[in-house]
Amino acid sequence: MSQQAADTQVRGAKTASDTAPQAPESTQSRSDAVQRTSMVGALNLALGHEMQHNDRVVMFGVDVGTLGGVFRVTDGLTERFGEERCFDTPISEAGIMGAAIGMAMYGFRPVIEMQFDAFGYPAFEQMVSNLAKMRNRTRGDLSMSVVVRMPYGGGVGAVEHHSDSSEGYAAHTPGLHVYTPSNPSDAYHMLRQAIRSDDPVIFYEPKRLYWEEGDLDTSANPLPIGQARICRPGEDVTLISYGPTVPMALAAAETAAEYGYSVEVIDLRTLTPFDEHTVCESVMRTGRAVMVHEAPQTGGFGAEVVARITSRCFDYLERPVERVTGLDVPYPPPGLEHLYLPNEEKILGAIATLYAEND
Repeated sequence: MSQQAADTQVRGAKTASDTAPQAPESTQSRSDAVQRTSMVGALNLALGHEMQHNDRVVMFGVDVGTLGGVFRVTDGLTERFGEERCFDTPISEAGIMGAAIGMAMYGFRPVIEMQFDAFGYPAFEQMVSNLAKMRNRTRGDLSMSVVVRMPYGGGVGAVEHHSDSSEGYAAHTPGLHVYTPSNPSDAYHMLRQAIRSDDPVIFYEPKRLYWEEGDLDTSANPLPIGQARICRPGEDVTLISYGPTVPMALAAAETAAEYGYSVEVIDLRTLTPFDEHTVCESVMRTGRAVMVHEAPQTGGFGAEVVARITSRCFDYLERPVERVTGLDVPYPPPGLEHLYLPNEEKILGAIATLYAEND
């Protein structure tokens, strides 16, 4: 379906009828703290600030030292803090994860990078069996202050093992917290909050948004972890997304407004903990909902969101909840990823379905 066809369909359908970690303190004045930066710049700044604040924070992974990471998120940290605090490792993701777990047991706060989220699969056993369970296994005697940075998602013309969206695996694992920012401000503040958490955090960074710029106020008080953000208020439809799909959700809401739809856009920000209250309160007002994420539909985190909505909001729903997701196939070659991924056109089609006349 073309963009014009989707717009026409939308127009026609409408007219037819756990305790969060403490927020990092800042000693900067507001005027000095506000800046324009990319998500990469915000993440780099957050790492530098936390490494300066606490000498127990260390950063390591493949190419994160001298090179500064393949996306340059760790650029300059080795020169600034030394090879003992930011260093390269062999290509062994299981070893990287295991080393981080051991260091956390001895009081360090390691931040590790998997380079691409699909590269983290060899470390899955360590993540599920030890990282997620160690704090509970010791009844809190050991903290597990590990942040696993996971560049994830598609939309950048990369091949299959560079474009996965594996957040559902982590969200399904009790003991792991899953954060995924959609803008530079959240990237900065949420990474600092993650590093200060005594629980392990899988920090999913949307690659397609790495170079998107936004305002960052390092002195601002961030939202608490576990609280979603209403990015755009609305009255007719609740559009729920996170990470890389938030900008396309906002774009779809703008287009839908031209045809009379008032679409509320929610950025979940964290999957675990999940802000069920904000989502359900919105759906109870609008009566219609669309869930958007890049991961395949079957078993995706959106299925859990839809289940929660159906359980709590059933009597308020005008129509079944729609999902716009990646396809249930292995990630395609770069030339076909536009067919695989969610986009504004598909979201508009889902909104139209919510207003289509009953058969």
